[in-house]
Amino acid sequence: MRLAVEATLSAIADAGLKPEDVDGMVTYSADTNPDIDIARAAGIGELTFFSRVHYGGGACCATVLQAAMAVATGVAKTVVCYRAFNERSGNRFGAGIQNRPPMPNAENAQFAWYAPFGLLTPAQWVAMFTRRYMHQYGATSEDLGRIAVGGRDFASTNPKAWFYGKPITLADHQNSRWITEPLRLLDCCQESDGGQAIVVTSLDRARDLPKPPAVIRAASQGSGYMQDMMTSYYRDNIAGLPEMGLVGRQLWEMAGVGPSDIQTAVLYDAFTPFVLMQLEDLGFCEKGEAKDFVAEGITSRGGRMPINPHGGQLGEAYIHGLNGIAEGVRQVRGESVNQISNVEHVLVTSGTGVPTSGMVLGTDR
Repeated sequence: MRLAVEATLSAIADAGLKPEDVDGMVTYSADTNPDIDIARAAGIGELTFFSRVHYGGGACCATVLQAAMAVATGVAKTVVCYRAFNERSGNRFGAGIQNRPPMPNAENAQFAWYAPFGLLTPAQWVAMFTRRYMHQYGATSEDLGRIAVGGRDFASTNPKAWFYGKPITLADHQNSRWITEPLRLLDCCQESDGGQAIVVTSLDRARDLPKPPAVIRAASQGSGYMQDMMTSYYRDNIAGLPEMGLVGRQLWEMAGVGPSDIQTAVLYDAFTPFVLMQLEDLGFCEKGEAKDFVAEGITSRGGRMPINPHGGQLGEAYIHGLNGIAEGVRQVRGESVNQISNVEHVLVTSGTGVPTSGMVLGTDR
């Protein structure tokens, strides 16, 4: 809770506002910090809007979508989106579901289909998709490793990143131990103690504040056919992320831009293979070509479209993706420690393998 309050107060101050200016709050259904407790501790007064979004990391950009809709409809004037947890020192998602109480409800019943066969952890769930993807498109462990190397390269020059000053090589990736084949340790993001908050208000109001606004050009949610929570194994093809494709199609239409108009992207990188799949399903390259897209250096430092210039969840911190939105804002403002030149549009995505969300941020021009 202290992390959530600190993040909320920092975001409000960064926006040039005061706690009493806030009248709405949005977070994830997975967050353990009630909005009224954050409001009380932060000195926020009456709330006219409060909401939570389901599906873990998939809620990330959807919190901003809900905040924007509340502001656009007049339900609230200024909304804070927040996420905070003690995942490194407390409840670790990566440890799996084997100790979770067997509650007889629809949300937990699905685990009865997988747990008896040893599928207990997020890494194991993702490994199933990864093996099929590698088989179908010829991707290798080295192709996954290039995503990890790129994230850690940016993290190494980000003073706020957990892995600041600690870049890795492809050899380091290949020598890291197996977690669940074909995923190695360095294919999996860290688990973090941390908090992040984002302030959403109207563009007219934002223009009167001290810092230039990051304009929400588009925001969308998506759940695909035969969707499940990281275990959508009953689809015709599991070598992709159709829910992210649905999000992308909405974003491009809403924002009036396309993949070629994005100067940098913040792609949810809890696991390296899902970054490759996102590049394909979002239209940056054809199916099966993401490995070549990355190998050419397009997504790396100095490339045509660098991804995760803050280091991502692999390198900076795993805050369920909300820290990625913060990096998108910094890129639009021109104040990132790893600033990409000539940024007009930034794509940000949310949790992968689950019902998800995304957004396009742009400059106010």
